[in-house]
Amino acid sequence: MLGWFKAIMPREDSFFPLFARHAAIVVAGAEALCGVLQGGDDVGRYCKEISDRETEADAVTREVLTAVRRTFITPFDRTDIQDLASSMDDAIDQMNKTAKTIMLFELRNFEPQMQRMGAIILQASKLMAEAMPLLQSMGKNAVRLQAITEEIIRIEDQADQLHDQGRKALYMANRNGPGSAMHFIIGTELYDHLESVVDKLEDVSNEINALIIDQL
Repeated sequence: MLGWFKAIMPREDSFFPLFARHAAIVVAGAEALCGVLQGGDDVGRYCKEISDRETEADAVTREVLTAVRRTFITPFDRTDIQDLASSMDDAIDQMNKTAKTIMLFELRNFEPQMQRMGAIILQASKLMAEAMPLLQSMGKNAVRLQAITEEIIRIEDQADQLHDQGRKALYMANRNGPGSAMHFIIGTELYDHLESVVDKLEDVSNEINALIIDQL
């Protein structure tokens, strides 16, 4: 009876543009993070851009949560909507934490593995952004959505490997010599932050996958 009632009631579809806006902000943050990891004089400018994008993402998250409270019939479960928005917000938040660490330690040069992890973050962010409009017609787009989530999981595995390889290379390069221990500690912290960004993006893909399972 409840399912029939929901079927005839108008639904609030403003969530889908909000999801798309949120994802676009995450992509912009990832692009700025790649800029940061190129090093040089533009690091501070790119870090500021990530901070600005994080502020924008917070505003979109608030819009989503407000819409959830005010909407009678939502396109899917309210908790799922909140979880999806929160997972995207967590991704850009982690990018901002990474940028803050870089500014704190005044880093201007970055290892090749860090740069490659930045490229993976951007790749995963773009896949996530591709998925958002597809959620509006989940049945029709289920195959592509599942392929996107699988691809994000696959490249998350690549990021894990780069994380381990980078830490090992950092250790080998800094196991001797004055000041090398601090360089290793700071570099390791940055690798951990980058890995956390990828993990947060994987969380978004998990939320998408859960929606597919629940709705189909």
